[in-house]
Amino acid sequence: MPRTALRICPLCEATCGLTLTIEGATVTGARGDRDDVFSRGFICPKGAAFGQLDADPDRLRTPLVRRDGRLQEATWAEAYDAIAAAVPGLVAKGGPQSVGVVLGNPNVHTMAGALYPPLLLKTLGTRNLFTASTLDQMPKHVSSGFLFGDPLAIPVPDLDRTDFLLLLGANPVESNGSLCTAPDFPGRLKALRARGGTLVVVDPRRTRTAALADRHLAPRPGSDVLLLAALAHTLLAEKLAAPGVLEEHVEGLGELGAALGSFTPEAVAPACDLKADEIRSLARELAAAPTAAVYGRIGSCTVEHGTLASWLVDVLNILTGNLDRPGGALFPLSATDRAPRPAGPGKGFTVGRWHSRVSGHPEAKSELPIAALAEEIETPGEGRIRTLIAIAANPVLSAPDGDRLDRALAGLDFMVSVDPYLNETSRHAHVVLPPPPPAQSAHFDFAFNAFAVRNQARYSPPAIPLEEGRMDECEIHARLILAVSGLHGAPPGAVDERVIADTLARAAADAHSPLHGTDPSVQARRLTGRTGPERRLDMMLRLGPYELVLDDLLEAPHGIDLGPLRPRLPEVLKTRSGRIELLPDPIAAELPRLRAALADRPAALVLVGRRHLRSNNSWLHNVPALAGGSNRCTLQVHPQDAARLGLTDGGRARVAADGGSLEVPVEVTEAVRTGVVSLPHGWGHDRAGARLGVASATPGVNVNQLLDGTRIDRLSGTAVLNAFPVELTPLP
Repeated sequence: MPRTALRICPLCEATCGLTLTIEGATVTGARGDRDDVFSRGFICPKGAAFGQLDADPDRLRTPLVRRDGRLQEATWAEAYDAIAAAVPGLVAKGGPQSVGVVLGNPNVHTMAGALYPPLLLKTLGTRNLFTASTLDQMPKHVSSGFLFGDPLAIPVPDLDRTDFLLLLGANPVESNGSLCTAPDFPGRLKALRARGGTLVVVDPRRTRTAALADRHLAPRPGSDVLLLAALAHTLLAEKLAAPGVLEEHVEGLGELGAALGSFTPEAVAPACDLKADEIRSLARELAAAPTAAVYGRIGSCTVEHGTLASWLVDVLNILTGNLDRPGGALFPLSATDRAPRPAGPGKGFTVGRWHSRVSGHPEAKSELPIAALAEEIETPGEGRIRTLIAIAANPVLSAPDGDRLDRALAGLDFMVSVDPYLNETSRHAHVVLPPPPPAQSAHFDFAFNAFAVRNQARYSPPAIPLEEGRMDECEIHARLILAVSGLHGAPPGAVDERVIADTLARAAADAHSPLHGTDPSVQARRLTGRTGPERRLDMMLRLGPYELVLDDLLEAPHGIDLGPLRPRLPEVLKTRSGRIELLPDPIAAELPRLRAALADRPAALVLVGRRHLRSNNSWLHNVPALAGGSNRCTLQVHPQDAARLGLTDGGRARVAADGGSLEVPVEVTEAVRTGVVSLPHGWGHDRAGARLGVASATPGVNVNQLLDGTRIDRLSGTAVLNAFPVELTPLP
């Protein structure tokens, strides 16, 4: 007889609650959980396809070990024996910096990805960390670090209470949101308008989000930062800035006007390809709204001045008095966050504590630009990366110049990949460790609850028992840590118990911890949970701000609602001054380069990416239910540009840029403005050796192959994946 089980969807940042239908050990259906405290029954096509993803026949069932140049099936013992025999010796020979670690986007969608990579990095002692953040969100982390002293203190728009929402470079109707965890984002936008609010979307494409808006502005790609600067300038010049109660927490307000003095609406209008009056009117509306929130994402992040754009988003929220107020942009408080402590100055935030070996890129948030990974592997010399551990990462498709990285990975001395698929990157590994399907894994959103538009806590135990021959993902990580540390063969639970002992000892010594002064060993015995990860979750909840324990979540399978977001200043501030540092030195030093951009001659044609509702970067193209339809790898071109260049709908074109050229199918559409073409990210499933049957049938092209990795946002090291110049040539 079929049964049902609840599961939080791990396929995008919305974290919707699902009700799975299960027959035997197979998920046969998925629908929205109407009683989920956060998503209230909402589901998107990705969640509905959960069963197909879970049962994908291309998922690896056993480890693979390279023997005689070929990856062959092996036992778990053989896989870890191979790692233990290779990695410690290579580290001893080349030093800790001869090892690189790459973390992909799916890490933040699993418990294992949240709990274990920090321990792996500490064990290895390497500074060579590369993650998907420098392909996506690092500008927001860096700007938040400069402003608030904490790169994880990212305010999110209070979607359910705001009167005015300004979205830049974001398409949440199709992406389901990013750095803003909000199930049913489309419904929330419709509710905003239904209650009399205003939605303004800034995007060079007429996306499905733009179609919902009261107003859609389509500037030149890459010019969002200039538009934002002009909005801030107008607020200051027309004395519309009203920080209100924020003013006591802000420093640098007086200097900001002079710093932005060059960015008048008239000065930026030609570069943005907008009218000065349009810009000035938008600033006035933003100031006049009872409450308002400004929110920018991929399109304003993965560009040359992404950190400046991210900074200006919050500058506008501050100038209008909408930061840290209901209806504006607030700081969520996750159930596993630290318990609040008295406000006061902190250590602050800086970048460049170390630099990459070859090109000297500064670290940001302990990460180096993933665009620099290939040169760090290829270039001889001390500290050259010869061993790589890639966890849920496919940088051959997601990073610039995948062909170069492809060649570099092939020359490594040893590579370990933790991945359910043999994909374009993992096919180079010497050992592949495959995690089980998501239905066989427990789930708690450590990362996304910190960006949620409503505070809540939900936990999903495994919906299906672990299949024979599979290994739990958390155990895979724990055994990997032991294997590279010289402790191969020790019980994997020892990793979790060490973390628990160390964390409780620090809590007992921390005057602001709820466990201050207690006996750590006694507290450890009080922890519940059937597994080490569950015990760690229980511990984090007990140390958190809501006095929750794991049993509370187990007794509330649809989740616990912890209420709307509420003001948290000055508690969240960790700057050296203890205040919001509105014009930090690194930002001020970068503004002259932005002023110089006002005189730049715009390229005739630039490329932007796009999101698909039935996709998530490179890792959902192998699910039959999500293939085809609108989820296609086409080059969108405006009819006027198509006519000028001799392109036809359904024809083919060659698109060329810094890193090379691609041959692509053309889609003529008014969804893009003139002077702009769009090609989606995450495609290019045509490399020999990958085992992705559905994806390889319609491989598409890798848009990032158009880039050579030299275009980056200097402050954050983030690759420029949008608004770069291209040339088009029609093909027969």
